[in-house]
Amino acid sequence: MKKTILTITAAMAALCSSAQTMTLKECLQQGVSDSYQVQLVRIQEEKSANTDSWSYAGGMPTVSLSGSYSGSLSSTDYTIKSDGSTLSSRDVLDHTLNASLRADWTVFDGFSIRSTRDRMEELHNQGTIQTRVTIEDYIASLASEYYNLVKQTIHLKNLEYATALSKERLRIVSERYDMGGDSRLDLQQAQVYFNQDSAQSLKQHEALASANIRINRLMSNRDLRAVHQAADTAITLIEGLDYESLLEDMMRTNSSLLRAESNLTIAKLDRKTVQARNYPYLKVNAAYGYTYNIYGNSTYSDRNNWGPSFGATMGINLVTGKQRVQERNAILDELNADVTIDQLELQLRANLDDFWQAYQNNLLLLELQEQNLLTAQETMDIAQERYLLGNLSGLEMREAQKSLLDAEESLLQAQYDTKICEISLLQISGRILQYME
Repeated sequence: MKKTILTITAAMAALCSSAQTMTLKECLQQGVSDSYQVQLVRIQEEKSANTDSWSYAGGMPTVSLSGSYSGSLSSTDYTIKSDGSTLSSRDVLDHTLNASLRADWTVFDGFSIRSTRDRMEELHNQGTIQTRVTIEDYIASLASEYYNLVKQTIHLKNLEYATALSKERLRIVSERYDMGGDSRLDLQQAQVYFNQDSAQSLKQHEALASANIRINRLMSNRDLRAVHQAADTAITLIEGLDYESLLEDMMRTNSSLLRAESNLTIAKLDRKTVQARNYPYLKVNAAYGYTYNIYGNSTYSDRNNWGPSFGATMGINLVTGKQRVQERNAILDELNADVTIDQLELQLRANLDDFWQAYQNNLLLLELQEQNLLTAQETMDIAQERYLLGNLSGLEMREAQKSLLDAEESLLQAQYDTKICEISLLQISGRILQYME
């Protein structure tokens, strides 16, 4: 059993030694560049950029080039009125060729083109905001997984340290047993504790592998078994976070709030587009055409006709059945977007307060866990000295060892929970991008 544990541990150590060491910034830079999720939203942003133009809004002339051919095969009988005689023509083939270059331009349509152009511009802006929302969500997710990897790595080291202590204790008990100092029961207990700690250490390797798989999936790495090693050996926190500055940044740069404000702008532009139908419209057109006729039975064998043509159309919609309903609904859509902003602001403030309260509580808990770890470490040092002198039983030694491991894990969990609160605060305040700086 002991040989099997050592073999598996050695294999895990060899795998970790080939791991790629990456900082959080490096992970984020590679992830934002390669992530399928980010690539998809950037494609949508590019599509919205393509529609951000006067021509797409209908403000530019449309030019078309057309050509046509037609032919007719006819037979005709003519009756002369004066004498009643009949003239006939059979299988007369006529040809007509047409070619035209035409331009149409809507000069004015009640400011509809202008509002449509502004709407396309705002949709482009909204696409940029959506890209930012996606990137911020992605950074928050990947940062959380990165620090989870740090946490799992530290947890493994804690378990390996506990295993090393159990191994040393097993060695001491074995020597004492050989010398007749300890009973076989003490030896068996020491072996059981060593096996338990070794099993937990092996199990933690599995948790560490799962953390790597999640990071590979987030980074869109096709090699899901690629092993990453966090450059950070501890979970460190950003100092100087202030509630008032977080609140100010949130109200000014929060992506969800910016998107809601963009929706309000679009609703206002939609209302202008509907109301534009109450104004007159003016359309102009110009063309240059060429027509060539070939006559099968006529005074003329053929005819050429060419030259420009032009025109203008002015009008106004007097009665439209759905116009008033559409105007009222457009006003309601604008009101709905405005209320949504108020609702979102309240929700964001509530979320910020929740995250801030959890962050402050975790900071206090972190101080307590740090003090508890110092006490547990001192207790363990004393217990080891007494155990070596034979003044402490194996069960008491095990209890001191377990207390130290529990203190280490409690501190690690408190550090991780505080870091998650920090990530949430930076995300809701629009500061999450600073992890890439």
